[in-house]
Amino acid sequence: MIRLVTRRRWLCCGPPIGLFLAGCAPTTPVERAQFLGAPAMERTLAGSGLKAAAGETAWPREEWWRGFRSAELDGVIDKALRDNQSLKKAEDTLRGADAMVQVAGARLLPEVQATFGMRQSRNPLHGVVASYNPAQGGLQKTMAFINPLALTWELDFWQKNRALLDSAIGESAAQEAELEQARLLLTASVARAYLRGYAAARQLEVARALTRLRRDLVSLAETRYRTGLDSLDGVQIARAEFENAVRREAAAQALVTLQKDALARLMGEGPDAARDLYAGRSAPAPASPPMPRSLPLELLAHRPDLAAALRRAEAAAARIHVAKTMFLPSIDLAITGGFEGSVTSTKISKLAGYLFTPSAIGYAVSPGLRLPIFQGGRLSGNLEFQRADYDQAVDSYNETLLQAAQQVADAIANLKRARAEYEAQSRYLRVARVQYDLAQSRLRDGIKDRRETVAERVDLLESGFAQRALEGDRLIAAVDLYQALGGGYADGPPLAAPKPAPETDPLTPAVETIQSLGGG
Repeated sequence: MIRLVTRRRWLCCGPPIGLFLAGCAPTTPVERAQFLGAPAMERTLAGSGLKAAAGETAWPREEWWRGFRSAELDGVIDKALRDNQSLKKAEDTLRGADAMVQVAGARLLPEVQATFGMRQSRNPLHGVVASYNPAQGGLQKTMAFINPLALTWELDFWQKNRALLDSAIGESAAQEAELEQARLLLTASVARAYLRGYAAARQLEVARALTRLRRDLVSLAETRYRTGLDSLDGVQIARAEFENAVRREAAAQALVTLQKDALARLMGEGPDAARDLYAGRSAPAPASPPMPRSLPLELLAHRPDLAAALRRAEAAAARIHVAKTMFLPSIDLAITGGFEGSVTSTKISKLAGYLFTPSAIGYAVSPGLRLPIFQGGRLSGNLEFQRADYDQAVDSYNETLLQAAQQVADAIANLKRARAEYEAQSRYLRVARVQYDLAQSRLRDGIKDRRETVAERVDLLESGFAQRALEGDRLIAAVDLYQALGGGYADGPPLAAPKPAPETDPLTPAVETIQSLGGG
């Protein structure tokens, strides 16, 4: 029982003592996060067939999707940029961040306001006031004051308010970059959905032609079976291939519908808004956009997500400075001036005769000094929290940097692969077309029957079906590369630009000394 009571006392008393000791001791030094340098990409670029070019920063252009030369795609993206709900929310967030910059900037200026007050009162006949001065019992008073000038100002000796403004500016700049990132993701998503739907629509045309040919082959097989020229196995094989063609046509139709629905949602509309896409026979097909022969050395500086991550780190560094200023003394200044009057009467008219006279003028100047001595560890805990937040922002920047480099490398490799496959399939399609032309010639010469010619036509369409898919892959791979390169964003800081270093400011030694003496 004695041990149990002792343990309970330790549980009750130990934590407060621990908190007291923690408040007296400085935070334990830890290794802070460091910014990574530019990732090595020279060998990756060399293997892609591209070369690095110094000073080349104009590629890709801002409206990169116009390189596909598709008026229909341009219209869909323009509609999405106007009406997409997610993009509107990002714009609303940016307006809020800009407003917070204005709020933080106001702290650097004195606050001036005018005040007015009036009071009418009656002292109780046997109250506390009457007990000290019986003559005041039962008296009624009217008083008022008018202060056209009431100024309060926190003198920013340690640049605390300036750091708060820098933090707000950093958050606003980060939000602006994130808005550009949202635009890039939106335009890339629209382009992918459109091009995927375009490829599926062209595949659907081929799939319908294949279904018709498979139906003809079924009829031919049934005719040959009835005339005794072929067995029932040929009929069953033709029927199975016809059903496969029907299923493929249905899958292509569903894919087109799904891409149209996705485009309608991205445009901020209902499903019916995209039903007429891919219907115009006279509309030119999307062209393969021009690709660069070289890439800028600082291509990652044009990534809006990387710029946003750096701005977040800069804002977090400014908040570390604010946390350090909390250890230091602060001076506030308050100045008031105006008129004040009081009269033992309930008639306001009598008060006016006293209030608006030179003798009613009064003022007060009140400088104030605040010096934190012991805060139970609150200031040290807040400083460590801001440092951890900064470390997290730096680590997020490093992670974004590595992801950006990987995405560029993957996009280049994927584009190279897609181009090679499309070109190979195009050569194969030309061979299949020659084979079909030869089959047509043999049919006219009576060397082959119609069934074999239809089969050659099926092989040609099968090759065309595969080429439509590879054409879509090639165009979408171009979209991936545009996105990986930042989509024309040009406001990001160069990778070689100075990074924030919050622990090198002149306040750090003073704060560490205060913490070592038990302050904070």
